[in-house]
Amino acid sequence: MKVVLFCGGRGLRLSEYPEPIPKPMVPVGYRPILWHVMRYYAHYGHHDFVLCLGYRADAIKNYFLKYSEALSNDFVLSEGGRKVELLASDIDHWRITFANSGLQANLGMRLMSVRHHLDGEEYFLANYGDTLTDAPLDDLIDKFKRSGKVAAFLSVKPTYSFHVVRHKSDGDGVVSEIEDVTQADLWINGGYFIFRKELFDYIEPGDELVEEPFQRLIKEEKLIAYQHRGFWAPMDTLKDRESLERMHDTGMPPWAVWQRS
Repeated sequence: MKVVLFCGGRGLRLSEYPEPIPKPMVPVGYRPILWHVMRYYAHYGHHDFVLCLGYRADAIKNYFLKYSEALSNDFVLSEGGRKVELLASDIDHWRITFANSGLQANLGMRLMSVRHHLDGEEYFLANYGDTLTDAPLDDLIDKFKRSGKVAAFLSVKPTYSFHVVRHKSDGDGVVSEIEDVTQADLWINGGYFIFRKELFDYIEPGDELVEEPFQRLIKEEKLIAYQHRGFWAPMDTLKDRESLERMHDTGMPPWAVWQRS
């Protein structure tokens, strides 16, 4: 399946990051988080990517144009440096389409702008490009194909700790319950999508992907969410990045499903 990755946002919540780069290019280890997302999909056999570019598209293009397999993998150097023999490869089988989808476009508009790159695809995948998971993608795709639905996404528990407050219905503001959001029965959109091509029939000009189109799908009971209780983490703040860095430095980060093989 082709994988659409939304890479056009500015990542304002990471505005304190010192370099003006798009959020998917913020590094985890010595590779951008976008690479980790793409490597996850490639592990499951999905090597054909469509990048919806916007803010600082040049940074993403230049990264891949200048990508050196030797810097990311073990290799043997011989003949005085004239010969490099790679012992492993990362992106050799990847096919990447770099598509400008606008500076101010929302996700629905970005997806519509690359629709022609998905011609002939019965199903396709999509992702925000800045969240990591260990969700069993093959299993989710199999379930989705059997479901007959039009769209599906990964739902996860919030990673931030704050308190959910519930009030009594008398309007006096009396609290009936308070609990940590991580313990509450609350699930959020994890940003990993599976779609049938019929999704485009539910998107109208200017629509935000997970708002108007998803509401139309909900009314027809054609949208499902797969609850994932395993690893999931976003890249929204510097604290998030520091947490991902610590996991990466262990040598076996939980999202690196390709290392388990």
